[in-house]
Amino acid sequence: MRSELIFQTPYWFIVFCLVAGAAYAFMLYQPSAPWGKKWNYALALLRGLTVGMICFLLLGPLVRKTETSVDKAKIVFAIDNSESVKGAGPALMKQISGAVADLESSGFEVSVQTLGKDSRSPVPDSIRFDAKKTDLSEMLQTVKTNFEGRNLTDVVLLSDGIVNQGISPAYNRFPFKVSTLAVGDTVPDLDIRIKDVISNRIAYLGNEFPIRAEIAANGLAGKSTTITLKQNGRVISSQQVMVDKPSFFKAVDFKASSSQKGVQHYTLELSGVAGETSPRNNKKDVYIDIIDGRQKILLMALAPHPDIKSIRSLIEANDNYELDIKILSISNTPVATAKPYDLIILHQIPNVLGLGNTQVRSFIESKTPLFFILGNQSAVPLANSLNRSLIINATNNQVDKVTARFNPAFQQLNFDPEQLKLLERLPPLSVPFGDYNISSGTETILFQKVGTLNTSKPLLVLNTNGGQKTAVLAGEGIWQWRQEEFAQTSKQEVVDNLFQKVIQVLSVREDKRKFRVYPVRNEFEAGEQVVFQTEIYNDIYEPIFGQEVKLDVTNEKGVTRQFTYTHSKENPRFNVSGLSDGVYRFAASTSLRSGLEKVNGQFVISNADLELNNSTADFGMLRELASRSGGTFTTPATFADFISKLKENRPSDRLDSSEEMVEIIYMKWLFFLLVLLLGAEWGLRKYHGGY
Repeated sequence: MRSELIFQTPYWFIVFCLVAGAAYAFMLYQPSAPWGKKWNYALALLRGLTVGMICFLLLGPLVRKTETSVDKAKIVFAIDNSESVKGAGPALMKQISGAVADLESSGFEVSVQTLGKDSRSPVPDSIRFDAKKTDLSEMLQTVKTNFEGRNLTDVVLLSDGIVNQGISPAYNRFPFKVSTLAVGDTVPDLDIRIKDVISNRIAYLGNEFPIRAEIAANGLAGKSTTITLKQNGRVISSQQVMVDKPSFFKAVDFKASSSQKGVQHYTLELSGVAGETSPRNNKKDVYIDIIDGRQKILLMALAPHPDIKSIRSLIEANDNYELDIKILSISNTPVATAKPYDLIILHQIPNVLGLGNTQVRSFIESKTPLFFILGNQSAVPLANSLNRSLIINATNNQVDKVTARFNPAFQQLNFDPEQLKLLERLPPLSVPFGDYNISSGTETILFQKVGTLNTSKPLLVLNTNGGQKTAVLAGEGIWQWRQEEFAQTSKQEVVDNLFQKVIQVLSVREDKRKFRVYPVRNEFEAGEQVVFQTEIYNDIYEPIFGQEVKLDVTNEKGVTRQFTYTHSKENPRFNVSGLSDGVYRFAASTSLRSGLEKVNGQFVISNADLELNNSTADFGMLRELASRSGGTFTTPATFADFISKLKENRPSDRLDSSEEMVEIIYMKWLFFLLVLLLGAEWGLRKYHGGY
């Protein structure tokens, strides 16, 4: 470190500091003193130095500290430790270890990086080639992040060039040279495999759903195989597949259904073919969540109306809804259903004819969410008393024609205000004329617009507070909106999206449980820890902590592992490791003041086996990556020569300098020096009888 004194004033101002110190000492110690001339001069010197230093500090001098460090040239060996490199990688590790030692003795600083984001540098001999996927871009990006701003000159990538996760590194740019050490076989193996399986992640109980298997084969023309679909070991269907050319691909479709709820385990399996290299990729597992969770919606209307068809269309666009329609002017019998409705849409109910009015009261008593759509036949005073959102003081049964204007202050649902400006160009709705008031907790989604005049009267309101959720649309004519939007845009997105979101927020079931345990995802990869989130609440739904939780995890064979943990604020999660692939069910319990609370669920651990899909090395990608980054493409046979060239062309070390400017007045040692000088002067004066 080098230090340099810098003045903010002319340096000769130091003379004034010395003069000030000398003058102060001269005036203070000029008279004769009882301690003699010798001590008088000593005391004057101490006082002069002290005053001179203080004056010097008032000039605000600075100290510039310059520190220089040597940053050695660095090399990183990026090792693709995936399963596809297992055949060639371990044999090269001794060669890599020797190269690391050789380069370090030549003055390089050498690190090793494997797949993933772990920044620790492993010993080459300890690397295990067991990674289930290959993301070379992520590995090189990790190297870039870890060595940001450092003297990284070269990265040596050992890989077969097979990328099955992320994007190809050849499309990325890196601030360092990437040399590639290519391993593996570029000649395709004789192999038949299930390349991919395409299916829905969710299906409904009792419905048929498709499962597609994509079969690929290399060099097995003339061979045949059988692909079989199984559920929990039971054969559902089989199809014969004939390989008719050396490079073969075919998609095979199956239909399946399930009478059981929950995650169901399906297996697609190819029978072996003589001559294929490995049968490991002849099998794929598929997990489909079979649910009986369709939300039931009842659309009850006074009479046939064009709005009914429009509402039906936008609801049935979502497979998660099961819609029943009841037209009271056709049949006025009470609604009967084995399963309670999640939402009831009331079109012109209550009405002046009295049809359905008593049924609305029963819906209110059961706290079923209600969506009122008013019309010309609506009994507005009765609607005011039945809905808890909007009060309309109608004037002599008069109607008004209004268009819609979105309320930008409405934040409960995620709407695009720019898209909703389309509503202002749509035909007007017929609404009751009068004064409008909303109840506490109600939010306005749409305002009424009369011609070009913006009003504060609500047109569509929503209330999700309290025990019953309600919404009110104060007019009829949705069908005209949908038709006009299609005429203007050739789509029916804006109007449908508006009402679909309102229906969704009304029909969604609120979770009022005080004890919740659930995995953070429904599906985990083999070897990954399963993370459970825990939430516990008191009677007023405030989070509480410190409870003991018992957790049982059961696999498909019925084997159960038991765990116990304490729910804490610092760590509300619990991790479970060591689970093989398959469908798991869990049950958790804890004791609260209200008694024993239980919760259960399920999750899936899948083994994607991406490394089995392709075992043919891609040297072309490795050559392109090396060429683009200014590196060298090499093989194990020429690796020793490559290392020799690295040593011969060793880049210079980098000198890094850092400067720091510090005001002298902030240096602590100066304070103690001044105290020492003043203390010495004061002590000597006291010792010799001064004051």
